[in-house]
Amino acid sequence: MRDYLLTLCVTAAVTYLLTGPVRKFAIAAGAMPEIRARDVHREPTPRLGGIAMFFGLCAGLLVADHLPNLNSVFELSNEPRALLSGAALIWLIGVLDDKFEIDALIKLGGQMIAAGVMVMQGLTILWLPIPGIGTVALTQWQGTLLTVALVVITINAVNFVDGLDGLAAGMVCIAAAAFFLYAYRIWYGFTIEAAAPATLFAVILMGMCLGFLPHNMHPARIFMGDSGSMLIGLVLAASAISITGQVDPDALKIFEGSTREATHAALPVFIPLLLPLTIIAIPVADLVLAIVRRTWNGQSPFAADRGHLHHRLLEIGHSHSRAVLIMYFWSALIAFGTLAYSVHSASMWIVLVIVALSAIGLVLLLLPRFTPRAPRWAESFVPPRYRRRAAPPEAPEPEASAAYEAEECAPVPAGVNGATALSALPELHDRRKAGTRG
Repeated sequence: MRDYLLTLCVTAAVTYLLTGPVRKFAIAAGAMPEIRARDVHREPTPRLGGIAMFFGLCAGLLVADHLPNLNSVFELSNEPRALLSGAALIWLIGVLDDKFEIDALIKLGGQMIAAGVMVMQGLTILWLPIPGIGTVALTQWQGTLLTVALVVITINAVNFVDGLDGLAAGMVCIAAAAFFLYAYRIWYGFTIEAAAPATLFAVILMGMCLGFLPHNMHPARIFMGDSGSMLIGLVLAASAISITGQVDPDALKIFEGSTREATHAALPVFIPLLLPLTIIAIPVADLVLAIVRRTWNGQSPFAADRGHLHHRLLEIGHSHSRAVLIMYFWSALIAFGTLAYSVHSASMWIVLVIVALSAIGLVLLLLPRFTPRAPRWAESFVPPRYRRRAAPPEAPEPEASAAYEAEECAPVPAGVNGATALSALPELHDRRKAGTRG
């Protein structure tokens, strides 16, 4: 654990320290697109934050390679090299997109190529656990197609959710933390060495997000752009593929006894397959809803709009920061709830706690619809949004309004300035004459 903490700190420090210079470089390079209709920020903000995150990834892998307890990951497995190759390719595509706005189909092709590069170097799904049956080996084509699909879905889900300051980095960090705890338990709890690469990938991903978040929280000074969102999506998918496709479920000795007992015991081993889907459940739901919405309206599935979940939270009445925190809450509840259930699947308390927290989350979600109003005597002690609104001024009567408009529209005599334009001019003139005579 000490080596993992060191890798985490180095990755976060390198990412944090490089983000400032990268921001200056992005401004000098002109990677500051104009504000679009779907954007929620008000000032042009530089992109290319993924440059700092990529170098943080490289620093984390380099440090882990020189640590005695993590060096074996590089000696016994080719997965770190496969991850670095795919990450470099997807990062280059993202940098080009942040600067030149390349076509969506070209990005999709680049994502598939990056996934194929990782598959060619051994980072692929080899088998799937099925309760009551056991381990089902996949053919080369089946494993390749499943791996590419999981990578593409994860990358685009993270990319779609990157719409508010700090949202994508925070949600992926929460997902990586939950995945790290599960992979660490598989490695040290069951002494399965094949889970070591996934554990390393998850802790490096946490460091990348933690190092970038201080610069990206609202109001953001820099955006990660596609170079960052696609990068962290690929690393997250690589972690899931590594532990799902490389860890042999038979090594956990769960497929024993009757079919019912084996099915119940197989629930924890399904978490490596389900966890990457649960931790990105909100981004995936946003992705599916966006595709259905745009197709229904006759638009391209890749056309941008303001119908994402975070946009809807803002429309309900949540502030920018509160919308991000609500998304954090639901991501943590889904990820860590699934993780807790995988460890103690027979405990009813876990289900009850998840249900209770879900109810709290719904209340927080709908809070702007039921904003309480403080009594008159307590209005000075609460924020303005909880105070009673003042009654609107009464509309003037029609005759008074017409007379007032006639008086307003009356011509102003020459030599009268704006200060005396509304005064009783004849009376004022008579008083001046009286004063001169006396």
